Amino acid sequence: MFPAQLPLQLCDTSLVLVIVALLTPSPAIFDIAYYLALAGASMSLLTPNLAQDAPAFLCVQYFLDHGLIVAGVLYFVLSGQGWPRPGSVKRTMLFVNIFALVVGTFDFIFKTNYMYLRAKPDNVSVLTYLGPWPWYILTAERVALGLFVLLYLPFRGTAAKA
Repeated sequence: MFPAQLPLQLCDTSLVLVIVALLTPSPAIFDIAYYLALAGASMSLLTPNLAQDAPAFLCVQYFLDHGLIVAGVLYFVLSGQGWPRPGSVKRTMLFVNIFALVVGTFDFIFKTNYMYLRAKPDNVSVLTYLGPWPWYILTAERVALGLFVLLYLPFRGTAAKA
């Protein structure tokens, strides 16, 4: 198991953040969960990274986990209980970069590939179109920032909740 099956993918962190945000309405946690869910988990739903011979249970678990991440954040927003605050894009980008630094260090030491920091996934995904390693990581950073800004636009100028 170690080091291959640890919860070090960004969607694993998203799931934990959404659960914590639902249990303890923290604006800071919700901010990060919002962007990771809608920019990250939704992308994972569109381009899943599942092995061809993956058991049906793992496929169901994958889509259920990622779907619930998105649903949890949408519940917060659509129920009027929370939306991203001013500065949330910057804070989320900082969080993602610190998390990537920690995970990238782990990847380097243990020769793993969490967050696809050492190589692109085998299946077609957004990363397929972002250039070769390591440049796709920098391009993905720009894509993430663009998505985060787009996700913030509907809430620009509103009072924050959560």
